[in-house]
Amino acid sequence: MIKNKTKIIATVGPSCANLNVLSSMIDSGVNCFRVNLSHGSQEEKKSYFELIKSLSESSNETRPAILADLAGPKVRVRNLKQPIELTSGQVVTISSSEKSDSVIPISKGLVFKDYDSNARIMINDGKISLEIIEKISKYSFKCRTVVSGRIESKKGVNFLGVSIDVPSLTAQDEIDLSLALENGADWIALSFTRSKDDYDLVRTKIRNFGHDTPVMAKIEKWEAIKNLDSIVQAFDGVMVARGDLGVELPLEQVPVIQKNIIKKAKLYGKPVVIATQMLDSMIDNLVPTRAEVSDVANSILDGADTLMVTGETAMGNHPIDVINVLSDVIKETEKTVKYYSRAIGKDTVDSTAGAISHAACTIAKDLDIRSIVTMTQSGGTARMVSSFKPLANIYAMTTLKTTLRSLSIIWGVIPVLIDNYNSSDEMPEIAKKKLIDLGVIDKKEKFVITGGVPVNVPGTTNYISIL
Repeated sequence: MIKNKTKIIATVGPSCANLNVLSSMIDSGVNCFRVNLSHGSQEEKKSYFELIKSLSESSNETRPAILADLAGPKVRVRNLKQPIELTSGQVVTISSSEKSDSVIPISKGLVFKDYDSNARIMINDGKISLEIIEKISKYSFKCRTVVSGRIESKKGVNFLGVSIDVPSLTAQDEIDLSLALENGADWIALSFTRSKDDYDLVRTKIRNFGHDTPVMAKIEKWEAIKNLDSIVQAFDGVMVARGDLGVELPLEQVPVIQKNIIKKAKLYGKPVVIATQMLDSMIDNLVPTRAEVSDVANSILDGADTLMVTGETAMGNHPIDVINVLSDVIKETEKTVKYYSRAIGKDTVDSTAGAISHAACTIAKDLDIRSIVTMTQSGGTARMVSSFKPLANIYAMTTLKTTLRSLSIIWGVIPVLIDNYNSSDEMPEIAKKKLIDLGVIDKKEKFVITGGVPVNVPGTTNYISIL
């Protein structure tokens, strides 16, 4: 029942696309599966949702959670007749309109606005670098090659210090969003988030589709770092997407930025996922590098809720071994973590739910109580309790399977499905019976419980008790 506090998201792909492998990955510690909507036909994408939904986890009486990852407005090199070889110092034109042998053609219709004096254009994860000489038109730049290389079709293009007029959701994203919601996505991840306004846009689209699915901001643009506080406050969760982030900003800044994002997420009570190249060498090898293991451990020590693997499980040779390694590193690292300190700034607790969540952790520590129960509809209080990182286990008891699954990626939270109840008087007995049935307390053991009155109304946490 009680697994590691730090959760694991694994990407589904050709290497693990069968029930036996996915079941083994769950047994090894996977809490949620990611469907990458950047690749494949609509039929292929749908098949991954159906595969995951065919799994069931008997302890929670529901299937694993699904994170649907939208592609976002990724800029790429258009189809080339043949690769373009650039030499250092060579002057070239990069354009989203014209297409000729002397032009590097990128995603059509892209409009360039302002740019900094030291702006750069990076191609193929930064392997090729261009400096901007001048803006020819709103669609084209004249550039000088700083780092030479070979440009091929479909390679990603990043603009550092350039303001681009692109939609937060592309037409394809809207199609994919509809598909994901229709097929049971429990979280939506928005690629290339730039501001809090992106949340309002996606949230409106989700509600128009008749859903209330939480949205996670992927932090991978330089604009996102500038607007970090407002983004973390607006979105339901954040992901440190270190791939594009390491191209958009100097690589040496990424570790410090990662720590800062985790700190902000904890401050605002939001879950944070660390992604990209966690165990990249295990795509081919059975054993990770020492540096990768240290990276995983440091992400845990910094306070990440969840670690996510991508190519390691989607197309790697050892998907189950990857999860085993992650679980082992999490287990060993968590043995050294000092959980919950009351030395928390007042700015952390700015609501009734926040104060009650903080109090629950304090009580559990002072009285050496092992279990905190949150009776929750939206999952908000469970996420807030989690942000204080208590030593006690957090049992989020809910009547909603959607909430149950969305909480499966939250640090230290053990989601538990319970039957419907109609009054606050029922909460203590329901919680106690469930904890005893799960075998996590005995009949005389104390536990802390939080809830809301009136019951079954999201966002009304105003009740705390020791039972």
